[in-house]
Amino acid sequence: MQIYKGLSTVGLLLISNVFMTLAWYAHLKLQSAKLITNWPLYTVILFSWGIALFEYSFMIPANRIGFEGNGGPFSLIQLKIIQEVITLSVFMLFSYVAFQQHFAWNHYAAFACLVGAVYFTFMK
Repeated sequence: MQIYKGLSTVGLLLISNVFMTLAWYAHLKLQSAKLITNWPLYTVILFSWGIALFEYSFMIPANRIGFEGNGGPFSLIQLKIIQEVITLSVFMLFSYVAFQQHFAWNHYAAFACLVGAVYFTFMK
């Protein structure tokens, strides 16, 4: 049961972070594609909030299922570290695909430090 809750948590966090990344950065791509260049800022904010609603619809259940206080396998700190690594993984993929961003050695080194943070967070 714990493995199911752990995998469910990670899966929901992954989906949540796809929506979060879209809510935070998709408007920049749409603007550069000249699709929303005339939208006032408040409209862009409402558009992003609409996407973020889906983020919360996956993030809240992920935290509830995964939290050890609810019978899940993760402490609060572990949940946050997992979420941060997923966030940066999704962001790196999004920025590469949508914006053709290329990463230098220091970006990979920073990501390796985050993976190290996961390791140290789960150490007994």
